[in-house]
Amino acid sequence: MVQLTFEKLRADGSGDGSEAITVEYSPPELSFTKAAQYAEVAIPGLEQPILQFVRGDAETLNMDLFFDATSTAVGVTKTDVADEVNRFCKLVTINGETHMPPIVRITWGDAFPGNAMGHNYTTESCFKAVVLSVTRKYTLFNTSGAPLRAIVTLSLKRYATIAEQLDDINFRSADHTRLHIVIEGETLPLIAHDAFGDARKWRVIAEHNGLAEVRDLMPGMRLELPPLVP
Repeated sequence: MVQLTFEKLRADGSGDGSEAITVEYSPPELSFTKAAQYAEVAIPGLEQPILQFVRGDAETLNMDLFFDATSTAVGVTKTDVADEVNRFCKLVTINGETHMPPIVRITWGDAFPGNAMGHNYTTESCFKAVVLSVTRKYTLFNTSGAPLRAIVTLSLKRYATIAEQLDDINFRSADHTRLHIVIEGETLPLIAHDAFGDARKWRVIAEHNGLAEVRDLMPGMRLELPPLVP
């Protein structure tokens, strides 16, 4: 059986020096969820609002892990599952050195589905994430009350640095003019960052649309985003 391993990392991606958590019983299923967030911009006279992309959402991974101290496997001797289960609580416990819970890297052999997001849609053999929640459910006890079986439910959200995200998105300047509908709270630098990957390009948008001031924006305003000239 391929072992599932949880390696605890620091924010820079290096190991935190603690022992990795290895699970003997692989989960029967893995559930990945990826979403995108859109804002609704109401335009008078239109039957429905305009959908304006706001940002992406981090991919989440949910799994159930099974622990059993009654296993008769050769070389396996356990009195209870408490210690095994409690190790996962530390994945949501604040570290005194980093002031945050650890980041984890999950691996499960070369065939692990991992993360398949990004512009190239290639599957990675690991999933780097923060742990959102750990739920412990004990299902069997001995006569002394020690837990013999347990199910640990984990909810994790993919962790990626800004540099890693920009590399995944593979920002490129469009070779054609695009239309953008301004939403509440947007600024020209923010629009330029989302469109071109560079907030300093706000002047290109302002000049193309005849805007004299960077604050000359109103919700519902239609802006043309011109192609960048190399």
